[in-house]
Amino acid sequence: MVKITFLGAGSTVFARNVLGDCMCTPVLRDAQIALYDIDGERLKDSEIILKAINHNVNEDRAVIKTYLGVENRKEALRDADFVVNAIQVGGYEPCTVTDFEIPKKYGLKQTIGDTLGIGGIMRGLRTIPVMEGFARDMEEVCPNTLFLNYTNPMAILSGYMQRYTKIRTVGLCHSVQVCTEGLLKGLGMEDKLEGATDYIAGINHMAWLLDVRDKDGIDLYPEIKKRALEKNKNEKHNDMVRYEYIKTLGYYCTESSEHNSEYNPFFIKSRYPEMIDKFNIPLDEYPRRCIKQIADWEQERDNILKDGKITHERSREYASYIMEAVVTNHPYQIGGNVLNTGLIDNLPSDACVEVPCMINAKGVNPCHVGRLPVQLAAMNQTNINVQLLTIEAARTRDKNYIYQAAMLDPHTAAELNIDDIRSMCDELIEAHGEYMAMYK
Repeated sequence: MVKITFLGAGSTVFARNVLGDCMCTPVLRDAQIALYDIDGERLKDSEIILKAINHNVNEDRAVIKTYLGVENRKEALRDADFVVNAIQVGGYEPCTVTDFEIPKKYGLKQTIGDTLGIGGIMRGLRTIPVMEGFARDMEEVCPNTLFLNYTNPMAILSGYMQRYTKIRTVGLCHSVQVCTEGLLKGLGMEDKLEGATDYIAGINHMAWLLDVRDKDGIDLYPEIKKRALEKNKNEKHNDMVRYEYIKTLGYYCTESSEHNSEYNPFFIKSRYPEMIDKFNIPLDEYPRRCIKQIADWEQERDNILKDGKITHERSREYASYIMEAVVTNHPYQIGGNVLNTGLIDNLPSDACVEVPCMINAKGVNPCHVGRLPVQLAAMNQTNINVQLLTIEAARTRDKNYIYQAAMLDPHTAAELNIDDIRSMCDELIEAHGEYMAMYK
């Protein structure tokens, strides 16, 4: 019997998607599922919903157990074949609010703040100590497990696990598998989707659509570039930053424009406030989403359970397909976040990169990409600098690396001087209290 442990099971909607997918997968239907969280109420919600799915679509084949609190974590992990990570340390309140409000005092604006920038740095620094605890437990009770990390900041957290623990780790995002589809639909090229092929590589949230062709092998980029240029000229829409990437860098990237607007020094600039409107950039977008999700949760939970008829169809999330490929040894390709072991030649070897990976019984097998176009590697490198310094700060608990990570963040450096960066970091560390008390 396969055992799947879900860390952060109080992320109920995501747990429903991933574990519901497993229940819709023949080789995983009779799995032992361990739900772990530190929030008892949300853990109970997830248990109710997943047991309903298990009953309605899986004939109660899976065995679902819950484990509440750190004292029960080791038992949740014991003998797990797969561990899925979806935690959020500190939640919306107080931590996400803090990550947005203190930088605002210094004139630093953000959109999402979970992957790069000062928000991504802080989120990584308070999450790695928790994941260190996960790793110690896994090394003891399930050393051969495959750790599927969905938590952001993806490259920072996955990179830390890959470099400094013994646990086999792959980072998984939602953006690779929908990148080409979203681009073609956004440009009115839906007729090119059937049979289309693509090739994507780079880093998480900034992996590049290096090649895209229709079913006949015809390069679609010339038409994409023409239409993207026209659309940005003639209408306001939600993907203007990435279309500007196409214009200036020659390529589209995987993650949304609201994310990418804060990964560089180009768009959110106090000297050019008109660019916020010009590129339709949604400042403070992540706090708005959090508030809405919290407000909508009870209704969403009730809708999910309405009349006890909850059901599920397998989604496009990678997790169940990875588990299936490992169990059956039937290969499956993903875009995975792995250590750069000679995969992208012009990025550092200690970076966590997002590349095509083949999954089979041996686990995750990354594919060699070669060199990225130099401008794309340069864009990735500006983000990797921050990721590596944040990892070093978490490893050493030395605040100097935190300052340096923020100093080298493209958006932060474009807006603030060194003294303000240090002061902002100190204020954030103090405000986060016990979550970051280990950094001296």
